[in-house]
Amino acid sequence: MDEPAAIDALLAESRAGLDRVDPADLAAEIAGGALVVDTRPLEQRRRDGELPGAIVVDRNVLEWRLDPTCPHHLPEVSGTDARVVLVCDEGFSSSLAAATLQRLGLRRATDLRGGFRAWAAHARERA
Repeated sequence: MDEPAAIDALLAESRAGLDRVDPADLAAEIAGGALVVDTRPLEQRRRDGELPGAIVVDRNVLEWRLDPTCPHHLPEVSGTDARVVLVCDEGFSSSLAAATLQRLGLRRATDLRGGFRAWAAHARERA
């Protein structure tokens, strides 16, 4: 029997510690004060559109911008109790990144289940 890929195990481990957000609940998270961070590359945002209410932070600088102890952090992240919801294209890299943010002390960091694509599908269903 083949063992699962190491990345699959890491993804499962990362998600086990996350209180992931369903696309239908994203608006309520924003209304409740969550900081929604879109980590998709520029090309994907141009192709698929922007995520209303989200700020854009490139994945390669995410930890520095969201670590409240870092001198380069965003002012929107004032402490380790900030609720941060990461959004990538399909909800994979955002899970790994949210787990990393938790390791940095942002205990309420999480991600959007299914990513931007799931949110867009939900928005189309409601329209």
